[in-house]
Amino acid sequence: MPEVRLVGPNGETVGIVRIDDALRLAQEADLDLVEVAPTARPPVCKLMDYGKFKYENAQKAREARRNQTNVVIKEMKLRPKIDAHDYETKKGHVVRFLRQGDKVKITIMFRGREQHRPELGFRLLQRLAEDVTDLGFVESAPKQDGRNMIMVLGPHKKKAEAKAEVKAEKAEKAAERAAEREAEHAERSAGATAEQPEKKERRRSESLDPDM
Repeated sequence: MPEVRLVGPNGETVGIVRIDDALRLAQEADLDLVEVAPTARPPVCKLMDYGKFKYENAQKAREARRNQTNVVIKEMKLRPKIDAHDYETKKGHVVRFLRQGDKVKITIMFRGREQHRPELGFRLLQRLAEDVTDLGFVESAPKQDGRNMIMVLGPHKKKAEAKAEVKAEKAEKAAERAAEREAEHAERSAGATAEQPEKKERRRSESLDPDM
């Protein structure tokens, strides 16, 4: 008669029993007999509610997918002789990406004679890294890649943390706007209430006849 190593519903070891006895115990407990280690000698079986087991596993997998953060790499391209205005604009995009918890790939594009001046691109990348040091760090140091020079910046904060902060900032701004609208409404209501008695008093005085 085949035997199995039986594990109880709470993880306790029952011992080695005949398969018929294991099936009987499962039936008496209104549980399922599930083989959890078929290659063991003897095979290991467990008493469990298999439907509940599958449901809980599906819930855990769903929660794991919900909490999973996808690594997003944004890209920003610059020229080695970029002017001050364009530099500030590009830097603003890099700052936004890092605040969102995204990595940023910075590409310096060389053209013509610029290819013989790689130090221009290197200094520009160093300057950018120093300007955003509060938000990110150099994950991949500047390196030449054909006619381009590439550097990768990583955010100090994880994607989930960045999302939570952005969400909190939006909620705070929405609350401030709502409070401002409420204050304006209250001010208008108070002003209208204060003006109303004056209008009534003026109409009453105009209707008086001094000869009466």
